[in-house]
Amino acid sequence: MAIRTYGPNAVDWEERIDLDRLRRQRLARLHESLNRSALGAVLSFDFANIRYMTATHIGTWAMDKLIRFALLVRDGEPVVWDFGSAARHHQLYNSWLDYSDGKGGPPTGARAGISTLRGAFHPNAGIAEDVAAKIAAELRDHGLANEPLGVDVAEMPVLAALRAEGIDVVDGQQVFLEARRIKTGDEIALLTQACAMVDAAYEELYGYLRPGVRENECVGVVAKVLYDLGSEYVEGVNAISGERCSPHPHVYSDRLIRPGDPAFFDILHSHLGYRTCYYRTFAVGSASRAQRDAYVRCREYMDRAIALVRPGATTADVVQVWPRAEEFGFADETAAFALQYGHGVGLSIWEKPIFSRLVSLDHPEVLEEGMVFALETYWPAADGWSAARIEEELVVTADGCEVITKFPAEELLVAGRKYWTVGGELNTRREAQSHLNTSRGDGAG
Repeated sequence: MAIRTYGPNAVDWEERIDLDRLRRQRLARLHESLNRSALGAVLSFDFANIRYMTATHIGTWAMDKLIRFALLVRDGEPVVWDFGSAARHHQLYNSWLDYSDGKGGPPTGARAGISTLRGAFHPNAGIAEDVAAKIAAELRDHGLANEPLGVDVAEMPVLAALRAEGIDVVDGQQVFLEARRIKTGDEIALLTQACAMVDAAYEELYGYLRPGVRENECVGVVAKVLYDLGSEYVEGVNAISGERCSPHPHVYSDRLIRPGDPAFFDILHSHLGYRTCYYRTFAVGSASRAQRDAYVRCREYMDRAIALVRPGATTADVVQVWPRAEEFGFADETAAFALQYGHGVGLSIWEKPIFSRLVSLDHPEVLEEGMVFALETYWPAADGWSAARIEEELVVTADGCEVITKFPAEELLVAGRKYWTVGGELNTRREAQSHLNTSRGDGAG
């Protein structure tokens, strides 16, 4: 049965995404991952990990600030120290962080606290030392002061302050990513809904795309559709056209799109925290033989990879059907990294598992039911400047996989074409112009 796609609203007449269940299951999986490790606790400064642990969010403006932090100890409840009044807001509205029992029990899991703002605070203000003191006190209260503390990302002053407290600080990112590797049913539903929103954005973009528009205007069209549909955050839109397609620059510009151009796009946004990474390629006005051949090659690599996805297969199995870097013009796999590629998708991109000839052949990862990841293929055209890029997101099912990116990509679509069809046959440009002139009363032209 296909994965269901719901409306974004909550209703009483249909069982949809259960956000309370989502919170509980994510925390349970993080506890399981922590218990399998040698760590006594994990400390997070990363927004995605904090959200997975505590189900708190204060807006995308703070994602790069490393300003807030959260701690989870073995067999304990999460504690988040948050920015200013955000902590008070959590105390009022996030009941799942209220651990008090009215009898002197543990305090709220939402507390005021702040980190060093990527060094913006004066180094002598003692902010890093205050962070470390808060963490050390929690570890002592739980009898874990002598156990390793896993940290995902941290500023150097905070790391030094933690060690000055006598804390054994080690890598904790693997604990978080291992927990997030297999998605719950509600996570899969949210990821599918996020893709459905991009489906709509591509439909709008396909109708808008034509000679004379700029790459940045295409970005604006996509962003408006997504925000109108309720997107939490448009993380980025890669809009690449014409000779910029090869090599792939991974950033949009203000280039004017011209007749006969290839154009490919990657749409990354967040629906309740859950991301997309979703490429599509178009030709604008017309498609050359070189462009069509490149697209067919790109699609073949994608289809071969999808055919291998099932529980028990490995990332090595998948990347073996992709071309070596030297086959499409690069010196080695590092130089070609992320062109033939796959990565987990969840509260961030990129997550586990990773698919790349750079690492997967020597360090394969086993695919399991419930994984959600994107596969990306690329092929440069024989004309030396065109290229094709396709990306599909998949859910690993019990007996295979399901593709959740639905905008058509089986063949190269031509956008902005000023042709008509008669009896299913494509007219020439001259015939089309004649038809247009006649309809205007201008004669045959």
